[in-house]
Amino acid sequence: MKQSMIRGFAAAAVLALVAAACGGDDGATDEATETTEAATEETVPAGLLALDANGDGVIQFAVAAAGPANDGAYVQATVDGVKAVAAQYGQPEPIVVDKIEAEQSAEKLEAIAQQGADVIVVAASEIAGPLETLTETYADIFWYCNCGAGYGKDIPGLAQTLDDSSEISYTAGYATGLLLADSENKSVVFLGCCDLPFEKEAYLAYELGLKDALPEATFSYVPTGAYPYDFANTAGATEAYNAAKAAGLGAVNPYLDGAHEAIVQLANTDGIITMTAGKADGCERTDLAYQIEVRFDGGDYIVEAMKRIVEGTFKEGEKLTFRPGDNVGPNGSPGAFICSPTPEQDAAMQEVYAKIQAGEFAAAFGEIKGKAYAG
Repeated sequence: MKQSMIRGFAAAAVLALVAAACGGDDGATDEATETTEAATEETVPAGLLALDANGDGVIQFAVAAAGPANDGAYVQATVDGVKAVAAQYGQPEPIVVDKIEAEQSAEKLEAIAQQGADVIVVAASEIAGPLETLTETYADIFWYCNCGAGYGKDIPGLAQTLDDSSEISYTAGYATGLLLADSENKSVVFLGCCDLPFEKEAYLAYELGLKDALPEATFSYVPTGAYPYDFANTAGATEAYNAAKAAGLGAVNPYLDGAHEAIVQLANTDGIITMTAGKADGCERTDLAYQIEVRFDGGDYIVEAMKRIVEGTFKEGEKLTFRPGDNVGPNGSPGAFICSPTPEQDAAMQEVYAKIQAGEFAAAFGEIKGKAYAG
């Protein structure tokens, strides 16, 4: 991005000179030119034009994702957010490359860079390995990653958004416990991939929140995919769900991407409490029924990040950390929200959010992170 600001303004200046030279004395043409320039200024602010890496006057966004773009969960949230940003500023449909394996990430990300992308959004840490090299090789591109707290790298050419999985997952567990308080079955299963460190942080914090709200609840984590990063194994997830249901099940947390919606459908059929995996629109859906939104919505994060990038308050090499209670993007705070809470449940969740903001669980969350990422 080093020369992009100069190029962006140069392109704008050239367009203005061409329009002036071609306008002649035709008043209608002058008026049309003024209208076009006014529309451009309104929809493409200077802060966005500064991201024009190749000086063509267009900001081409791209998304690189490990999971499927239509997973109904975290990946789709990020893709939808980038599409919303592009549409907001009148830019072309984003390039979307999904289902990228970790070992393919260098090749796939470089191919995106060579397609003329000006802004590349990397949707997960499992494909972020090549970014130290690529941010230098393609320094004119604005690189952004919602890599998560477990990524742990500071790269000068990379803008990052982070959240705290312990905080978010604790709220999800607590919300589940509140909903199960009057249920006959208080057993909960957490379906993941293969016990990766970031999964371990999520399910340990979830269990802590669940049992703080409902001490008598029982909890189990079940891996459903092949190592590493197989969150789309619908057959494995279905088998694990059915086994948990046969043993008695009150709630399921489908911490998955491509297999997520299949498990939600099963839970809906069986009348079992379930929740989103990142996406912040679960309570509004009519095709699936969610009782809890667990928001770590990459789309909200990119919308908020782009607003700040355009304002000039968020740059490459910097990090933004979003916490429960923060106002982030169009859907608000990350964390868990009960879709149809009673006044008592709503008050209990607000109290939990206040305690997290006050740091009351910091020691417990630190211990969870130590267990999750040790070794």
